Amino acid sequence: QLQLVESGGDAVQPGGSLRLSCAARIGRLDTFAVAWIRQAPEKGQEGISCISVKLDKVVIDSVKGRFTIHRDTSTNSVYLQMNMLKPEDTAVYYCAAVQRSGLCTLDPSDYEYWGQGTTVTVPA
Repeated sequence: QLQLVESGGDAVQPGGSLRLSCAARIGRLDTFAVAWIRQAPEKGQEGISCISVKLDKVVIDSVKGRFTIHRDTSTNSVYLQMNMLKPEDTAVYYCAAVQRSGLCTLDPSDYEYWGQGTTVTVPA
């Protein structure tokens, strides 16, 4: 019902910026709550931001003021604008979607559909 494709990951110097894209190639993404979930090397999954069907947003404290999530219905996509990147942001970033209630959640286990992941590297 939903196929997600992620892009935008790269190697960036500390303080730099990236824009990650999560595009739905199959299905309408605006009917799903969407989260960005990252996994650092040898670490567990960490939900960092989400956007609801009604456009409510949640962001964790460690990225608040630096990362912004938004939807663009015209491109059937959700984006994560990442500014002032730090070495601790290094991770594989996944977008994930769930229809259910359409509300934001940062619990990775709540999500049904996942992108393939895109790698962000910020050297020390």
